[in-house]
Amino acid sequence: MNIQPVIIPRAEHPISRSLVSPNALRVLYRLKDNGYTAYLVGGCVRDLLLGREPKDFDIATDATPNQVKRIFRNCRLVGRRFRLAHIHFQDEILEVATFRALAPDSPEDELESPPSAEGEESRPRPPRHLVSDEGMVLRDNVFGTPAEDALRRDFTVNALAYSVADFSIIDYVGGVEDLRRGVIRTIGDPAVRFTEDPVRMIRAVRFAALLGFTMEDATWRALLELAPSITRAAAPRLYEEVLKLFLCGEGERVYQLMRQTGLFGHLFPRFSAWLDRETDGFPHSQIGKALEWVDGQVGSGEPVSPPLLLTLMFGEFLEERAEELASGGMPPQESMNAAVAEFLGELAPLVSVPNRVGVVVRDILAMQSRLRKIPGKRPQGVLARTCFADAMAYLRCRCAVTGEGEKVLAWWERYARESVMPPVEAGVGEETTGQPRKRRRRRRGKKPAAS
Repeated sequence: MNIQPVIIPRAEHPISRSLVSPNALRVLYRLKDNGYTAYLVGGCVRDLLLGREPKDFDIATDATPNQVKRIFRNCRLVGRRFRLAHIHFQDEILEVATFRALAPDSPEDELESPPSAEGEESRPRPPRHLVSDEGMVLRDNVFGTPAEDALRRDFTVNALAYSVADFSIIDYVGGVEDLRRGVIRTIGDPAVRFTEDPVRMIRAVRFAALLGFTMEDATWRALLELAPSITRAAAPRLYEEVLKLFLCGEGERVYQLMRQTGLFGHLFPRFSAWLDRETDGFPHSQIGKALEWVDGQVGSGEPVSPPLLLTLMFGEFLEERAEELASGGMPPQESMNAAVAEFLGELAPLVSVPNRVGVVVRDILAMQSRLRKIPGKRPQGVLARTCFADAMAYLRCRCAVTGEGEKVLAWWERYARESVMPPVEAGVGEETTGQPRKRRRRRRGKKPAAS
């Protein structure tokens, strides 16, 4: 493929090596010194050009995964759909991918791999490129050129490359211009790209919200048309994408875009239908306000756990459902358990929430009734619950959104502060544990037998 890229020299772009991970630079230079071409690619180049701090640094090269593994002893090969090399450092894992082609050269192409031991026969390899009947890519290990690799990426702003050979930016698809204009545009026909991988529709929404960009018209129209196909993606993968969406720091804007495109309704059909109707004459607006609260937490560096995020999103709906079950005679605790189990069971074929996360969601909601009883029986035991911090965060958000429960929140915050035990000074040869030292009971000796 003979496509001439736009080369932007170092003097005309703001990326400096001082902004790049030292480990990434080591990998790039090691590959270069071994005779391979290697670039920084994807989101890190986009973010550096926008003046944002990248979360990770991805590398693309013409070295195959096994060649990368032979160069780096700290390398592990991962993935079946996309064969990747992960290079492990003490504080970072770098992902190295081989340049990939747009389509297989021939159906009998095999994934390059030498025998695993000297004299051992090579085993038959699975197809390097595999597509479902609907057009979704199931396997893609066809190696290609830098131009082909750029053209097979999802959006133009994610297809830029940075070369350490001359510190230039390499642009095959007009990504720099789309960055300047603030546009999310698919590379090639958007209908084809979204069919190949439906999760790209979610990624389009996330990038538009995170970067404050608009979607190019053809990309937007294809997204609206193909939104129902999002359910063809694997349910566990969609769960991970949902976390990325709503924990990116722009969750409220993500929510609005997801509702506009119809993606939200296809991922959460029952919840979305509930949002569309009113309860007691009032619209359900707490999810948007809750996501604004989450955005504030993320922006200030405060972690929001996956169970807390899901509880904040779906809590009002689940509490209403639990009240319906309780009104039918079910005990309060059982009604909450049943409401959460029912919802997650219906959601599982679409967005597969791990059971361990669902259990914590249930506990956070169930704990709200206990928190309202101040002090109640054994308040110290409430502090010891593993979900206490998340339950308090949920209560704190609800207070900020509704203005209710402030007295309860203040009481528990004060009680938690006063219940922290001061550290005990350690004696010689003892460790400081921060807990009162138990007095060891002296064992009584047996009385001498009567003579």
